[in-house]
Amino acid sequence: MTVSVDMVRLTKVYKGTDVASVDDISMTIEKGQLVALLGPSGCGKTTTMKMLAGLLDPTQGDVQFDGRSVVDIPAEKRNVAMVMQKPRLFPHMSIGDNVGFGLRMRGVDKKTRKKRVGEMMELVRLPGMEDRRPGQLSGGQEQRISLARGLITEPDILLLDEPLSQLDANLRIEMRDLIRSIQAELGITSIFVTHDQEEAVMLADRIALMLQGRIQQDGLPQDFYERPVTQAVARFFGTQNFVPGTVSGRSFESVLGTLELGHEHAAGEGLLVIRQEAIEVGGGENSFEATVERAMYLGTHVRVWAHAADVKLQFTVPPGVRYEADQVIALRLPKEQAWVVPVEDKLL
Repeated sequence: MTVSVDMVRLTKVYKGTDVASVDDISMTIEKGQLVALLGPSGCGKTTTMKMLAGLLDPTQGDVQFDGRSVVDIPAEKRNVAMVMQKPRLFPHMSIGDNVGFGLRMRGVDKKTRKKRVGEMMELVRLPGMEDRRPGQLSGGQEQRISLARGLITEPDILLLDEPLSQLDANLRIEMRDLIRSIQAELGITSIFVTHDQEEAVMLADRIALMLQGRIQQDGLPQDFYERPVTQAVARFFGTQNFVPGTVSGRSFESVLGTLELGHEHAAGEGLLVIRQEAIEVGGGENSFEATVERAMYLGTHVRVWAHAADVKLQFTVPPGVRYEADQVIALRLPKEQAWVVPVEDKLL
């Protein structure tokens, strides 16, 4: 069984402070979705997850599973599995006993436990390792065992709190693929906490970006690159190009000239946002002259810093392209890639 999750005006204020760690957030997670709670350290994402798990009581608001409030239901009765940043396996137990611990606590007989443990070991691609001890495992293997231990009780919801942050790059990629495939196979509603935008984009059906205790934007991964709602959201996802100006219809007046927009925006002042990889070299519609400041070779591409009038810009070109400082070139902003956000952004 899997369930939907509703956070209804969820708020948490810790004792000794009057600042909300989680500030009036509302969100619905559909059955079977994998949603990433993304944000920097201290933004409230782990606090949110602990309230979903029942490890923390909200100051205000409600948590609902399938439309039923669970705020008064203790953690052990919510049928939620939580995989933490550190696996915390029992060192004196075998791997098999670690994985089967939840079933043992529920009084499941030894024969059934052994069968289910074997199934879980197959699921996390570590068959035949039941007799080993945690001290014999690598970091990636420990996290797989932690995942198997969480899934063996057939939870309604799987919560993952930065489980990959302590793994090296290759293991992180491997574990992302594993988590995604297992989640798709089981169809379990899953919430994944991470500070890594790439991880969120690779894993999640939806992303909720949290900044300063609030969900700033909730949507498909591509929305955060192509349609950020604020400058802070755009910056978090790595956008470096912001051009101040004024919107009128689908025109944007700025020091770069009159630029055509591919989408309607509210009239008035705004910041044109365009990603580094979207800027093109050459003339045509929405083009202007820019002066190169420096270029940096980064293996798969070259990043170039330039300025046009008083606007600083960054863009990328293929690794074989070379530019010199003070070289004047033509740049073009494709109108479908140009997006406008409000000038006022209290998060900056």
